[in-house]
Amino acid sequence: MASAALVTSVSLGDYPLPLTDVLSVLGGGEGATRRSAYVILQLRLPRALGAIAVGAAFGLSGAIVQRVVRNPLASPDIVGINAGAATVAVFLIVVFAAGPRTVAAGALAGALVTAAAIYLLSRRRGVTGYRLVLVGIGVTAMLSSVTAYLLNTANVYTAQQASIWLTGSLAGRSWADVAPVLIAVAALLPVALRLAAPLRALELGDDLARALGTRVEPARAGLLVTAVALAAVATAAAGPIAFVALAAPRIARRLVRERGLALVPSAAVGAALLALADLAARRALAPVELPVGVLTTVLGAPLLIGLLATANRIGRAG
Repeated sequence: MASAALVTSVSLGDYPLPLTDVLSVLGGGEGATRRSAYVILQLRLPRALGAIAVGAAFGLSGAIVQRVVRNPLASPDIVGINAGAATVAVFLIVVFAAGPRTVAAGALAGALVTAAAIYLLSRRRGVTGYRLVLVGIGVTAMLSSVTAYLLNTANVYTAQQASIWLTGSLAGRSWADVAPVLIAVAALLPVALRLAAPLRALELGDDLARALGTRVEPARAGLLVTAVALAAVATAAAGPIAFVALAAPRIARRLVRERGLALVPSAAVGAALLALADLAARRALAPVELPVGVLTTVLGAPLLIGLLATANRIGRAG
């Protein structure tokens, strides 16, 4: 599905291209004109691949966080990682009028520092998923208030720039923006699969996991660092796009027959979700283009409400 969305996204636009030209260029052929090749390779393909890479990073990160925390309502955008990236990014835009590269680097640093702070604040004779989520929600609320203050004190033009970044968008992304996410997903997916071996033991509880010989804290810390790195790189590249990390693991576990870790399916579903959402954001109201974060929020909010209603009905968080 992600491949179909990529080809369709590259084909559609204000300058429509035949699918034969798109497939020829992507396949390394010379059947298209030089103009078509430039539009495909330099203007549309980076954005389409960026949607797939960012979606995969969010999906994989969300799957890891939900499994480690043992809570289907947990995801990087809910436990505070995205909020840390957003606050630093808005600070750089409002105070220093920073450019896209500086904002992306600052967002990456903000996500990593916030994640470390949440982990340390949650730690008391180990880290429990329940405490991690609660601390993350509190940190998110605090950072969101700082972000709101920065936006209210900025001039209108600067506040508009910051608001666009906060919504989450893939518009205008180049190879330089996409490459770090592609590299991060390619490098960290094998790491996540390698570190995922203790996950089943961790889901049984810390005491039983230790009895089975699992080094609980190093295992949990390694998985969380991997999840944070994926979410941080994705947020730095496209902004804090909401709900992909929450929805992708849920959908993946319903699609695969083996209801286990589902890390690779979660990455695939995240890639397909964001690729389709970005395509819809581009073409649904053409020539007006929506930020993709608006669409994921509109579609993801009912999912969160449904999960909360289910948790309330059965008396637990999932």
